[in-house]
Amino acid sequence: MKQQTFPKNTWYVAAMAEEVVGSKPLGRKICGENIAFYRTADNQIAAILDFCPHRGAALSLGYVEDGLLVCGYHGLKMGADGKTQAMPLQRVKGFPCMKSYAVEERYGFIWVWPGDQSKADKSLIPHLEWAVNPEWAYGGGLYHIHCDYRLMIDNLMDLTHETYVHASSIGQKEIDESPVSTEVNGDKVITSRFMENIMPPPFWQAALRGNGLADDVPVDRWQICRFSPPSHVMIDVGVAHAGHGGYQADAKYKASSTVVDFITPETETSIWYFWGMARHFKPEDQALTDSIREGQGKIFAEDLEVLERQQENLLAFPDYDLLKLDIDAGGVQSRRIIERIIAEEITQQAVEVSEKPLQVITF
Repeated sequence: MKQQTFPKNTWYVAAMAEEVVGSKPLGRKICGENIAFYRTADNQIAAILDFCPHRGAALSLGYVEDGLLVCGYHGLKMGADGKTQAMPLQRVKGFPCMKSYAVEERYGFIWVWPGDQSKADKSLIPHLEWAVNPEWAYGGGLYHIHCDYRLMIDNLMDLTHETYVHASSIGQKEIDESPVSTEVNGDKVITSRFMENIMPPPFWQAALRGNGLADDVPVDRWQICRFSPPSHVMIDVGVAHAGHGGYQADAKYKASSTVVDFITPETETSIWYFWGMARHFKPEDQALTDSIREGQGKIFAEDLEVLERQQENLLAFPDYDLLKLDIDAGGVQSRRIIERIIAEEITQQAVEVSEKPLQVITF
C-alpha cells in the first residue's frame, strides 16, 4: 500500500478565487486527488472528482451550463453532489455517483477538504485578519513547483538561506550571524530571529521609502516564522529604525509585513505554492502593493531551482541521512507535527473500517 505523505482531512488552498470564473471549470490535483472546480448557477463554488463516469474523460475540459458541469466529450451533465443529471438521449439514473468535495470560498481563496467530506468543518479554516481588515493590503501569486511540500516548509521555517539565495534583495550576512530560537505550542511551531543595528538590504530599503521613512540609517530587523498544519507558514517580517523598539516599535518608525505562504501538495513531489505579502502600512497605495508583489515574486522565483534540484538529489540518493543543525529545528518540529497528524488519520481510518458491520451474503 502506498504510504500516506500528507494529511487529507484538513483544509488546503486549492486556487485563487479569480481562477474559477464564468463557464470554464478549473482542473487541479490536490493531495493526489484530481478535482474539477466550477461555479454553480448562483455563483457558489463546487468541487467534484475530475472524472466522467461514462468514459473517464476529465470533466474540467468541459464547460458549465445552467449550474451543471458538462463533460466536453459526450455531453454528460454532472451536479455539484457528484450525481449525473442528464445526457443526450441516454438514461442516467443508474450512473454511479462521483466523489464530491467540501469546498469554501473565503478570503479571496478557494479552500478544499480532500479527505472525508463528512468530517469537514468550515470553522477550521484559519482566520486571516489581513484579508478582512481595511488597514491591510495584500498582493500575491501562485507558483507550481516540482518538490515535496515539506521541502518548502523547511525552506520557510529556516530563513538562513536568504543570505545566499537572495543576496541581491533580502539577504545579508547578519542573518546567519544571528541566533534562531524555536518553540512548539501544540500544533504550532514558531522560529524567531532578531537583528539589531544593521543596515537594511535593498528590498527593505524600498519598503522604508514606500512608508515615507529614511532608508539609509541603521535598523532593527526581525523574522518570525509561524507554521500551522497542514502546511501553512505565516512570517512576520520587517525593519524599524534602530533604537525604537524593533518588532514592538511604533508604526511611524517601521515597515512591517506578513509573508503569506499556503503550500498545497499536488503529488508527493509537486506543490501549488500560493505566496503573497500582507502589508500593514499605506494600504490604499495600489502602486506600492504592485511593486512589492513584483519584488516578492522575483525573490520567491529564486527558490524554485534550488528546491527542484534538491528534490532531484533526494530522489537520486534516497538512503542518505541528511544532517540536522540547530537552524533546522523549525522544519524538523513542523514535520513531526505533520507525521503525528498523518498517523492519527491512518489510525482513525483503521478504526472506522473495523467498526463497519460485516455484510452477510446468503445463498
